[in-house]
Amino acid sequence: MPERGLLVDHSTIYRWVQKYAPELEKRSKPHLKSTNDSWRTDETYIKIKKVWTYLYRAVNSEGNTLEFMLSTSRDAAAATRFFRKVLGASHTSTPRVITVDKNPAYPKALSTLKEAAFVSEDCELRQIKYLNNIVEQDHRFIKRRVKPGLGFFSFRTAWATLRGYEIMNMIRKGQIKGVEKGNILKQVEFIHQAFGLVA
Repeated sequence: MPERGLLVDHSTIYRWVQKYAPELEKRSKPHLKSTNDSWRTDETYIKIKKVWTYLYRAVNSEGNTLEFMLSTSRDAAAATRFFRKVLGASHTSTPRVITVDKNPAYPKALSTLKEAAFVSEDCELRQIKYLNNIVEQDHRFIKRRVKPGLGFFSFRTAWATLRGYEIMNMIRKGQIKGVEKGNILKQVEFIHQAFGLVA
């Protein structure tokens, strides 16, 4: 902003993020490329009002983000909700294999989904930590943005902000149809078009 001769207060930027980050996510989701059927799932910690919460995240074997969900709990019910959210996304494929860490909530969640016929009985759950390095490495971009902010002050503002972080990362990864990774001009053009700023 200063490079363009504009003075903008931090609270203004905060209000922009709260308003436009969820809207950008909503407008971008229909344009996401389809992903493959090999999932990597993990959760990372996010501090809200000095209390740790859990950001569930899933990527595929190519490192493309499948879905994300902020939760106050880290149990089988939360893992089930997250899996159902990933399964319900328009750009994801029904999983052939899901790789997770040793969290005991994941096998329970997958069993629940198999019983309800949301997932095929043939879907394999692998609890192999080293195979989950892809998603653990992918957490870094979130940490780079969250850490300087010293945490959030409410669940609502944390979720709105994280939705912005996640969707921008998906755009940068080249997950939008017709917008390749590294093509910043195309990325900017897509965002302009999403908000009707380009004729």
